[in-house]
Amino acid sequence: MATPIAGAIAAYANAAKSTGAGIAPREQGGGFGDLLKQSLESSVNAVKEGETQSMKALDGKADIGTVVNAVSNAELTLQTVTAVRDRVISAYQTIMQMPI
Repeated sequence: MATPIAGAIAAYANAAKSTGAGIAPREQGGGFGDLLKQSLESSVNAVKEGETQSMKALDGKADIGTVVNAVSNAELTLQTVTAVRDRVISAYQTIMQMPI
């Protein structure tokens, strides 16, 4: 079983591949907002896939390995989104405490 950190790194690498994350020139039309939108859509899709596979398993139409994989991916995605949210809130609070 992989460590949570290794899993998070793998999830980030997969997300970066699927969304084309990285430093992109402005002429490609991608900005931070677009990257954030794509990442959130990918996260929502991972959670939906986990739910879909779980429902298929209840109907007896899905392989247990596929279900476990989809649910694990959804759980890891949720943990990653929560960690990023916590970091953003922390950064915002730090900025708000800076003297002007």
